[in-house]
Amino acid sequence: MLLCGARQCGKTTLARTFVGAESINYFDLEDPISLARLDEPMTALGSLRGLVVIDEIQRRPELFPVLRVLADRTDNDAQFLVLGSASGALLRQASESLAGRLEVVPMEGFVIGEAQEVSIDQLWLRGGFPRSLIAKSDQVSWIWRKQFATTLIERDLPSWGVNVPSVAMFRFWQTLAHYHGQTWNASELARLMGLSQPVVRRYLDIMTDAFVVRQVQPLHVNIAKRQVRSPKIYVRDSGLLHYLLGVRSLKELVVNPRLGASWEGFAIENIISIARPDAYWFWASHGGAEIDLILELDGRRIGVECKRQDAPRTTASMHQSMQDLELNSILVVYPGHRSYDIADRIQALPLADVHRIRDVLTNGNFAP
Repeated sequence: MLLCGARQCGKTTLARTFVGAESINYFDLEDPISLARLDEPMTALGSLRGLVVIDEIQRRPELFPVLRVLADRTDNDAQFLVLGSASGALLRQASESLAGRLEVVPMEGFVIGEAQEVSIDQLWLRGGFPRSLIAKSDQVSWIWRKQFATTLIERDLPSWGVNVPSVAMFRFWQTLAHYHGQTWNASELARLMGLSQPVVRRYLDIMTDAFVVRQVQPLHVNIAKRQVRSPKIYVRDSGLLHYLLGVRSLKELVVNPRLGASWEGFAIENIISIARPDAYWFWASHGGAEIDLILELDGRRIGVECKRQDAPRTTASMHQSMQDLELNSILVVYPGHRSYDIADRIQALPLADVHRIRDVLTNGNFAP
C-alpha cells in the first residue's frame, strides 16, 4: 500500500501507530541509519515479517523493483506500507514497478468533522495541517505555515530532484494564490513572471506533485456549446493559501477580496476528501453556464455549487448544467445550518454536513 500526501499531514504519525519508530520493520529514509540499512535492500528487507513501513519513499524510488520481487515471493509473510510526499513521478514509478500489487491511498490533513473541538472557521483560517490547526494561537499557526512553505521550497523540492531557483518557485506560488479558484491561464502568468509558458506549466506541475496545489480538470460533454478546456487551480490547504495572501486572522480574512474564492476552495477540498469520488471535474461553457464541482461514483453523477450566501437560491446556470450534463442532482453547499429544497433535485446543504454527500453519491438519498 502507498500512503501519499503532503509533508506534515500526519502520514508518519499514523504509520507509527502500527509499527513503532524503534522497530526493525520501520525505515525512515530521512534517517542516515535507515539509509545505511538499505544499502543492500534485498538483504535488509528480505528477512522481515509482518508489516514493514518505508517512510519518504520518493527519496529512494529504486526500491520499487525490489518491493515487487519481495511481494511476489510464494512464501511471503511481509506486507509493505510505503509513505510518499511527492505524487507525480512517484506514482508513475510505483505503477510501473508494482502494477496489480499496489493500492494507493491519498491522505490529507484534518477535514470538517475530524477535529472535534475546532470550529469550521478555525479550520478554514489555519488549514488542515495538524501542527498549524492545533497551534496555541493564530500567530503560532502563521509561523508554522511560514516555516512549512520555506522548508518545502528550499529543502524538500531540491531533495526530490527539482532544479528550480527557490526564489522563483516561491514567487510563482504566491502569484498562483491570487488566481486561486480561477481557470488556468498560462500566458497571463508567464507574462506576469517574465517566463515562458512551458516553464510556468512545469512550475504548476511541480507544486501539484507536492500536494500543495490541486488542478480540477474540466468535464467535456457532447453538446453544441463551446466549453472551457483549461483546469481550475486551487491552493489545496486553506491555511497555506492565507499565508501566501498575507491573511493572519479571521478579521483580516472577511475583508479580503479573495474571501469568496478562499471559501469555495476550502469547501471543494473538504468535499473531495470526504466524498472520495471515483472522479471529479468542474464544468463551464463560454456562454456563462458553469458548475463548481461534478462528482462521480459508480456511474452516478451529482453537481456541487459552493455559495457563501445566507440563503442560496436556484440559478439559470444550475438548471442548464442539470440538463446538459444529465446530473442526478445538485447540492448547493453554503455556510448556514439548515438543509432545504431549492427546486426539484436541487438542495441546499450546510458545509458542516458535507459528510452527507457520500450518501447521496452512493445511494441517491436526497432527503433533508
